[in-house]
Amino acid sequence: MPAPHYLPHTRIPTLVLPVSGAAAKFVAREIDKTVRARNAAGKSTVLGLATGSTPVGLYRELIRMHKEEGLDLARVITFNLDEYYPLPKEDPHSYFRWMHETFFNHVNIKWENIHIPDGTLRLDEVDDFCAVYERKIKDAGGVDIQILGIGRTGHIGFNEPGSPRNSRTRMVTLDSITRQDAAAGFFGEQNVPNLAITMGVASIMDARKVFLMAFGEHKAAITYKAIEAPPTEAITASFLQEHPDAVFVLDQAAAAELTAIKRPWEVGPCEWTPETVRRAVVHLSLASRKGLQKLNDDDFRDHHLYDLLREKGPAERIGEEVFHDRIQTIQLYPAGKEKRNILVFSPHPDDDVISMGGTIIRLVEQGHSVHVAYMTSGNIAVFDHDARRFIDYVDEFSRMFNVDPAQVGPVKRRVDEFLDSKKPGEGDSEEVLKIKSLIRATEARAAALACGIPPQQLEFMNLRFYQTGTVAKDPIHPKDVDDIIALLTRLKPAQIYVAGEMSDPHGTHRLCAEAIFESVRRTRATNAIPPFDVWLYRGAWEEWEPHEIEMAVPVSPETLEKKKQAIFRHQSQKDRAMFPGGSDRREFWQRAEDRNLATARTYDFLGLPEYYALEAFVKWKE
Repeated sequence: MPAPHYLPHTRIPTLVLPVSGAAAKFVAREIDKTVRARNAAGKSTVLGLATGSTPVGLYRELIRMHKEEGLDLARVITFNLDEYYPLPKEDPHSYFRWMHETFFNHVNIKWENIHIPDGTLRLDEVDDFCAVYERKIKDAGGVDIQILGIGRTGHIGFNEPGSPRNSRTRMVTLDSITRQDAAAGFFGEQNVPNLAITMGVASIMDARKVFLMAFGEHKAAITYKAIEAPPTEAITASFLQEHPDAVFVLDQAAAAELTAIKRPWEVGPCEWTPETVRRAVVHLSLASRKGLQKLNDDDFRDHHLYDLLREKGPAERIGEEVFHDRIQTIQLYPAGKEKRNILVFSPHPDDDVISMGGTIIRLVEQGHSVHVAYMTSGNIAVFDHDARRFIDYVDEFSRMFNVDPAQVGPVKRRVDEFLDSKKPGEGDSEEVLKIKSLIRATEARAAALACGIPPQQLEFMNLRFYQTGTVAKDPIHPKDVDDIIALLTRLKPAQIYVAGEMSDPHGTHRLCAEAIFESVRRTRATNAIPPFDVWLYRGAWEEWEPHEIEMAVPVSPETLEKKKQAIFRHQSQKDRAMFPGGSDRREFWQRAEDRNLATARTYDFLGLPEYYALEAFVKWKE
C-alpha cells in the first residue's frame, strides 16, 4: 500500500491516499494495531462507528482481517453515532440493521457489547435514553477510536449546521440537504425521516483518536471548508481542528480543493513538474482573464508564481509551452483514422450517452465499430408508475393481437398487488425488478440506435454486485471481473472508455471502475490481446478540470442535438430521475449540455481554438 501523504499547511492533520480502498486499509490497520495491543494487555477497545457508504470499505477490510489474519474483536465494545427516528430496527433503512448486515454479523463482537441509538423509543423516552447512552460510553472507559464520515453540510454524526460545540447525545431535526442525500437509500426524499438520534459534537470530541474519512469529488468542497476554514457551528466537522489527535483521511478526489493540492505554490516551495506547471498556468490564465499566450511577468508575480517565473520563465515561454500542450488535447479523430473496435463501458444504461454521447456519434460517423457494455441493469432507478405502465401496455398488446393474454394476466395481477401493498422505501419483488430492468434495456437500445449503434453491438452484463435490489451494493464478484476479461478478449478493442466519475450517489460508478481496472491489469499481464488505451469520461455529476484534460473531442451544434435526443430515449430518467444526485435538480441532458458548452468556453478563454462544445477525457494510468 502506498505510504500515506500528510499535507502541509493544514489546520488539521490530513492524509491523502490515491484511492478510497487504500484509505480504508490505512484506517483498518490503525484499528488493528490498537485492538491487538489492548487485547495483549487484557483490555477492551472502544470503537465509535459510523454508517453510510464511506466506511463500507473499512468494515470489509476489518472483516477480512478477522477471517484471514486472526483479528480478534471479542473484547471490542462499539457505540454507533446515530440512528433515524422513528424507525423499526428491522427496517431495511435502519442503521441497526445496516450495521449488523454490513459488519457485526461477520465478526466476533459480542452482542452485549454493541450499542446503537434506538429508533423505536417513545418520544418521551428519548431524553433518558440519550443520557444513559452517554453514561455507557463513560463507563466503558471512553471511545478509543472514533470513525467519522462527513456530510455535504459538514456534519459529523447528525450534528447539522448550528450544533454547538458542547452538544451531547440527543434528538435532532435533519437538514434538508442531508435528507436529499439520503433520498436514494429511501427511494425518495419523502420517505426520509425528519428526525434522528445522534451523539453530539462534545461526545465525538471526547474520543482519544478520531479518523474522519471522505471519498469522492462530491466531498471536496465541504472537506476544504472543514480543514482550512476556522472552526464554526456552521460546519461541525471543523471543530475537529481543536481535537488533540484527529486525522482526515482522504482519497485524491476528496482532497482536490485543498490549497496544498489545488494551488501548492501558495503554501510553500513546490516541485515544478509538467503537471504542476500546467495546473498553475491554466489557473493563472483563467484568474487573470488572459489567454495563455497573453500572460506577462507581472501576471505571474501578482498570483504567487514568483518561483515558477524564476525557474521556467520568462512568461512568454511558459505560456506558449502550456498553450501547445493544451492544443494537442483537441482530437478531431479520437480513435485515429484507421477503423477500429471501440468499447464503451456504461455503469448504468444511460451513462454512455450522457457523458460521451457526442464522442460516440463522432466515432460511429468515422467508421469505427463502437460497442457499449451496460454493466448493470439500473433497475432500482425506475419509478413504480413506469413499471405499471409497461405491464399494462403488454397486457393490452397481447389482447389487441391475441398473443395468449392468459399468460400475461397473472403476471399483471401479481405486479399490481405487490405495488398496491408496497411500503415506502420497500425493495421490489423479483418480477418488478425484471420489468424495470427490461424498461432500462429497451431505452438503452433506443439511445444507442440514435447514436448509430445497432443492437448487436450492445452488451448487457448485469454484473452480480449490483443485483441486491437495493441502493447498497455487494462487493465486486470474482465472476464480474471474469466476465469483463472475457469481453475484452472477444472484442480486442483499440480503446475502452470508462466512467471516471466517482460521485454517483450509490457507488456503482466506483465499483464498476474498480472491476474494469482489475480486468485491464490481468489482461495486460497475460498479453492475451493487443495493447489498448483506457480513457476516463465524466459528465453526469462532475467534469474534468481544464488542466487535467488529455483529450478534448469537439462537438458541433448538430451533434450535441443528436446527443440530447439519445439521452431523451431514456424516458424513465426524463423530467425527474429517481436518483439525481445531490442538490443539482437539472435533468441529466441539461447537465451534459451545460458542461460540454462550459468546457468549450474555458478552452476559448485560454486562447485555444473555439468550438461550440467539447467532451473531455483523461487517460487512466496505473
